[in-house]
Amino acid sequence: MTLDEVLQEIDAFLGCPTPDVWVRVALENQEILLIDHANCEKKAATTAMNLLYKHIDRDDLLKKMSQLAREELLHFEQVVNIMKERDIAYRHVSSSRYAAGLREAVRKGGVDELTDVLIVGAFIEARSCERFAKLAPFLDDKLAKFYRSLLRSEGRHYQDYLTLAAQYAGGPITDRVGEFRELERQLIESPDDSFRFHSGVPAVA
Repeated sequence: MTLDEVLQEIDAFLGCPTPDVWVRVALENQEILLIDHANCEKKAATTAMNLLYKHIDRDDLLKKMSQLAREELLHFEQVVNIMKERDIAYRHVSSSRYAAGLREAVRKGGVDELTDVLIVGAFIEARSCERFAKLAPFLDDKLAKFYRSLLRSEGRHYQDYLTLAAQYAGGPITDRVGEFRELERQLIESPDDSFRFHSGVPAVA
């Protein structure tokens, strides 16, 4: 697939586009954007590693999550380097409610839990890809080039998560994906107290 085709597929997969106000606030708060982006890359690597430890009997998952964890840690390193070049100190910022909100809906135990975790992973990666694409046209040349370079890998991660979810579910996942799509849409379109990479509509910049 071409990059344009990947982005079209992701736009169709998500329940809504990123609101324009989020893009505006992101451009006004690029320090927080980069710090939270670094945190997101660490969390993505951690999610992949947790799946590696928990599901050692699933060869396809081990391969995909090993690759994903390495890529996410490389992206983390790249974001930290960009922050250093811009004299942005890496500091603690609180997490957004986005990932936690999705994970609250995850069923507990067995194949159901694994399926839901993988679907959640697909939505997080798809939204990340969509937001990189939304931001890139408005950023300085170096940051825009970096964010565009992430589009293909994030798109592949989304596809990997969704493919594994369908593989291990033992049945159709369309309805379950639809339920998470609606939840994800609500989290993206509803107000958030603070701006983060995956926040909803920021009420406070």
